[in-house]
Amino acid sequence: MTFREIPIAADRAPGTRDREMIPKGILIAMLALVLCSLALVTFGVLTNRPQEGVPASAAVISERTIALIGGGAQAVTVLDEKGNLLADLPHGGFITVVQNALETMRKRHGIDPDRPIRIVEYANGRLTMEDPDTGTSFELYAFGGDNEASFRNLLKK
Repeated sequence: MTFREIPIAADRAPGTRDREMIPKGILIAMLALVLCSLALVTFGVLTNRPQEGVPASAAVISERTIALIGGGAQAVTVLDEKGNLLADLPHGGFITVVQNALETMRKRHGIDPDRPIRIVEYANGRLTMEDPDTGTSFELYAFGGDNEASFRNLLKK
């Protein structure tokens, strides 16, 4: 088939369907999935069903207030609550990822991205980053051992 023989949309008769469209059965199945999800959530809300998968509460072992200051796409500077330098990381890895996410979230809320956050270690092994300005928290232990260790090191400095 040459380039001239390839049919284009303008060459088709009006009302003919493109064979590459999503089949009607799949569209109906996708709609059914959305409606079932909506029904389950509505049922849970209306019956005051308790939330599942919520981390168990535990006593706070240690906590530290720090500020993550972005320095471009990869760099991040970490300051303690008094403004002392804890770390100056040209390639901050996971700490930079958290800082970028936090900065984006805070910009949406009109909050200074350099405001402090809390790193909290709980007796049950959880390690969280909590942002008091937006009410957001990241369960740092859920991102893998190396990523968690980068924030545990900041907690100990």
